[in-house]
Amino acid sequence: MRILFEVVHPAHVLFFCHTMRLLQQRGDDIRIVSRHKDVTTDLLDELGFEHIPLTQAGKGLAGQAGELLVRDWRLLTVVREFRPDILVGNGGVAISHVGKLAGIPSLSLYDADRAPLQMALTIPFIDEWHVPARWNGPIAKGRTHHFPGCKQYAYLHPDRFEPDAEAAQRAGWDPQQDNFLLRIVAWQANHDHGRSGFNTEQRDALVAELRQRGRVHISAEGDLPPELEPLRFRGRVTDFHHLLAHCRLCVSESCTVASEATALAVPTLLQTEFDLGYVTEQFEAGVFFPLDRDADCAAAIDGVLALPQDEIDRRMRAYAARQLDLTSYTIAAIDRMVEERRVPSAASGAATW
Repeated sequence: MRILFEVVHPAHVLFFCHTMRLLQQRGDDIRIVSRHKDVTTDLLDELGFEHIPLTQAGKGLAGQAGELLVRDWRLLTVVREFRPDILVGNGGVAISHVGKLAGIPSLSLYDADRAPLQMALTIPFIDEWHVPARWNGPIAKGRTHHFPGCKQYAYLHPDRFEPDAEAAQRAGWDPQQDNFLLRIVAWQANHDHGRSGFNTEQRDALVAELRQRGRVHISAEGDLPPELEPLRFRGRVTDFHHLLAHCRLCVSESCTVASEATALAVPTLLQTEFDLGYVTEQFEAGVFFPLDRDADCAAAIDGVLALPQDEIDRRMRAYAARQLDLTSYTIAAIDRMVEERRVPSAASGAATW
């Protein structure tokens, strides 16, 4: 098959990396179009994937709208040259538009229930819309498929990932003391509009409390004040999850990183509005804990650290047992969709659309 993947965010690289590698290994021809967004292109390079950067991430609604117009046009140009059997993405705005224009089926896997503008631009045009079983967002009527759990089980499922102590140390892990990860986001994504996370006072209080207990690693999308820069994670992108897996606690305003910690059996404090279906599911499973904006940071941290490790492990194992290997799921969905859409030509027997 000829398969085009649209990768516009670092999380999408992680989500599709095993899928793309396995498809290449079995002989399929894949093409990757990327986007200059955070470490997206760096991560693709580090993993050894050839890719075509189409655009730079726009800032604000106006910037994102302008970027989408450029992206649609450039993607259409690539599609006309490559002639793929299917377009695959996470979110899928551009592939849904170009797929409809070019008559090529498009498949999107997505988990952010609260992204009304992106979904309004995607759902009317996407051919298959794959979302978590616990989904609070709109559906594509007759075109929606549900998968159990969350997207992190595409790349952190036990069949796909094993924490490595050497990689963790290379990324800054200190085995002589407890390590803590603090995740801070920039709130620039389309699904972040109207949302916010830690304020300055809470961020500083969290850092101070965690530093009293061990080594702190800050994963931040934006700028940090000079006094916190020495704590910034500067390791290889591919080593990040090995570090996270060796942390005693994760404190996050990112649902993605909180879910990654959950998949790695790391207890997590998460500040969020709990309006995403898969996040609510994880909260109800007791695999991470809410951090209110006005919470006493010391008490919140101590409350999680006081939980017996065997109880945490029990909850994590029970939740993980219900999760699906999303890499296998994605490959099966691609195969099925291409097979269903192909029609043998009466004249030559060749597959045509």
